[in-house]
Amino acid sequence: MTTYTPLPIPETALRQLRVADDSGRAMEPFAAGFVRDRVGSVGSPLRCCLRGIEEGDQVALVSYAPLRRWAEEWGARPGAYDECGPVFIHAGECGGPDGSRAGYPFARPGALRTLRRYDADGHIVGGRFFEIPEDAEAGFDAVLAEAFARPEVVLVHVRALEYGCFQFEVRRP
Repeated sequence: MTTYTPLPIPETALRQLRVADDSGRAMEPFAAGFVRDRVGSVGSPLRCCLRGIEEGDQVALVSYAPLRRWAEEWGARPGAYDECGPVFIHAGECGGPDGSRAGYPFARPGALRTLRRYDADGHIVGGRFFEIPEDAEAGFDAVLAEAFARPEVVLVHVRALEYGCFQFEVRRP
């Protein structure tokens, strides 16, 4: 049983990103297809519903600033820690994560992740390299428990180590 809740991009942010992304560019939707080892291929992670892209999905690659958006919601000032990066979303409404799916998204054993820890000001207060073990759920539970054991940690971003891509966030329970 997953102890922490992985959060997708909030619906309000998705509506805005579908007009203009966090770098000010208009969304350019496309139909996903299978292209081996190429951005936008089947299986690439969708941050709106926390599942992989499926053949024919209408998707878009947009710039997203997760810490900036969290900071706006909470009145924090991340300063130089604010960053923007590429994420895939559905080009139209998708209904968000499937409530019947259990566990952590994009949790392929052997995949490399980094967990960035942030305080209430939006400043990085630590991070951790993480190789997803065979028991991905127990592994994520353990590294998130470690992060939230520090009382100043209010938010954790899980990112792919290879490209630094934002995967999902977890907030203090």
